[in-house]
Amino acid sequence: MSKNTTLKYNEPWILQRADPYVYRHTDGYYYFTASIPSYDRIALRRSETLAGLADAEEVTVWTKHEKGIMSEHIWAPELHYLDGKWYIYFAGGEADNIWNIRPYVLECEGEDPLAGPWVEKGKMQRADDDIFSFEAFSLDGTVFENKGRLYYVWSEKVSVGPQIANLYIAEMESPCKLKTVQVLLTSPDYDWERIGFWVNEGPFVIKHDGKIYLTYSASETGPDYCIGMLTVDEDADLLDPRAWTKERYPVCKTDVSRGIYGPGHNCFTTDEEGNPVMIYHARTEEKIVGDPLYNPNRHAMIMKIRFDEKTGKPIFSYED
Repeated sequence: MSKNTTLKYNEPWILQRADPYVYRHTDGYYYFTASIPSYDRIALRRSETLAGLADAEEVTVWTKHEKGIMSEHIWAPELHYLDGKWYIYFAGGEADNIWNIRPYVLECEGEDPLAGPWVEKGKMQRADDDIFSFEAFSLDGTVFENKGRLYYVWSEKVSVGPQIANLYIAEMESPCKLKTVQVLLTSPDYDWERIGFWVNEGPFVIKHDGKIYLTYSASETGPDYCIGMLTVDEDADLLDPRAWTKERYPVCKTDVSRGIYGPGHNCFTTDEEGNPVMIYHARTEEKIVGDPLYNPNRHAMIMKIRFDEKTGKPIFSYED
């Protein structure tokens, strides 16, 4: 049983765990995974409460290869339960080319994902008539359902100058393969998405009152990291980029007064009472020692989410 029984908001909750992901399963448990600072494995935690995840045992379910694909930069795992099986979506590089990042899939047919066994399903497969997807730096794949269809959203770079990371969407044929050709959802158009690097990454969906809200992260991974958002009607054609509306400004960003720097790579779940919360990572110091990517001090935090009474949009506030 966890010693941590009190849940505190917008302060370090699980230390040194970037790209945090929480899934509340039908068995009543919360499952947690994240990027581990060593970037060399995937681990899961389980607890009956959100607070309990902080002290829950962390179980390594998969370790990187010694060479070849999936041997470096094991990043941003997400745990999903689809078609009666468990799946972990994550990104990984290669020992001989550490930036050759691609999305991969693990599958578990057992009831307990902490016990496994986990089977490697290889790189996420694109649609048969798609010649572009996952050919370049690709990561942060997420899955969501709408109107009985599964969709996959991910970040992928295009080879223009220093490269630009865009978000793409496609319908899924199966948990391991796309059904449709990629569609560009958003590119880093605004100044706040272009600090350090031109980046849109870390997508995740929350639904409310007939709308789908897709959050994402922008800019480099230091204090300028922030969260943007797209909105679409649940009855719209989700593969039509014109159906989506992009917010002009970030919906969540650094708050120096609170000592929260670079909030991003979020997901959504509900607390024990069913209220929506956002899980995200942030730093507690403005000055970063060394390369931000390899500095371990990005901590998982929790934010309460409310919805605006007039617009229906989620409100991202550090106020409890």
